[in-house]
Amino acid sequence: MTRSRAVVFDLDDTLYPERDFVLGGFGAVAAWGETHLGIPKDEGYRALLRMYEDGVRGDTFDRWLGARGIDPGPIVPQLVDAYRRHAPRIAPFPGVPAMLGRLRAGHRVGLVSDGFLAVQRRKLDALGIGSLFDAVVFSDEWGRDGWKPSPAPFLAALERLGVAADSAVYVGDNPLKDFLGARLAGMRTVQVRRPGGEYCRAVAPTKAHEADRVLRDLDELERLLASWPGADGPADGERGERRA
Repeated sequence: MTRSRAVVFDLDDTLYPERDFVLGGFGAVAAWGETHLGIPKDEGYRALLRMYEDGVRGDTFDRWLGARGIDPGPIVPQLVDAYRRHAPRIAPFPGVPAMLGRLRAGHRVGLVSDGFLAVQRRKLDALGIGSLFDAVVFSDEWGRDGWKPSPAPFLAALERLGVAADSAVYVGDNPLKDFLGARLAGMRTVQVRRPGGEYCRAVAPTKAHEADRVLRDLDELERLLASWPGADGPADGERGERRA
């Protein structure tokens, strides 16, 4: 492997705290519920937040309505729409814009992000960091078949960046989907496992889903890149965990 010439990032919970987007969406849902269902907004928001903090995922709105004796069937699609359409009030993790700027001095910098296209575009616009990427790829450009772990968005990023796979690194947080597609595309991979992150305790379903390196925070990334020139492994003193 050659020294890294490109660094490609995931978006959600890698470059900004996804929790902030989720809670903003809950605010939009609670406002919709007050207007259309008569559920006081503050009460509705607190209930949604409580379920989120209890680890409820996937059927939050069904449970929220069901607890009030409301048939969720005809209403959940409208809640999902309110959630997805809300204007995000989100910001990057501290230091992220400066780090991206420094990386661009010696690397091509890209983004590969999953999720519905319009939603992900609004997130990137709200974060104000779009201009710091040399290439942006949203996997939904290919529809659901192109979502991670498909290698398609990673291959597109490599093409748009004009770099070979063996000189590119993908940085993400979710071992359930982030790293397999990047590996299939021929890229090296880095997991950022922040304490308290959505996927910090997630277990990769197979060895192929694991990242090559694991870091505690993005502030360790630049040192890792500097000490990770090839296939022989990290320089002495590297803090990232190694994954075989």
